[in-house]
Amino acid sequence: MSRQASGLRAWVLQRISAAYIGLYIIYATGHFIINPPQSHADWKAWVADPLVAFALSLFFALLLVHAWVGIRDVLIDYVKPIMARVALLTLFGLGFLGCGLWAAKVIFLAAMPS
Repeated sequence: MSRQASGLRAWVLQRISAAYIGLYIIYATGHFIINPPQSHADWKAWVADPLVAFALSLFFALLLVHAWVGIRDVLIDYVKPIMARVALLTLFGLGFLGCGLWAAKVIFLAAMPS
């Protein structure tokens, strides 16, 4: 039962994250078509808006969740030796954690007043 619940939770997480990622890409594309930034200062001003910084942070967090669920499912399904699976899951997990910390740092520094 808990294995089914875990699979359902992963499925729901992936669908929710996909919906947000898709909506955010549509929003960002529309925003930059209508109001393209002309300079680095324009980019910083856009990211400095607290709502934008939050939405961008949520985008990257959900992108990493989406990627983790996908790669985890592929590795569990196709990598049979348990040690290889654990090693690959660890490597991907650390890589995703590093990417998340890097994205948070970039957003935080961009949102800081000059």
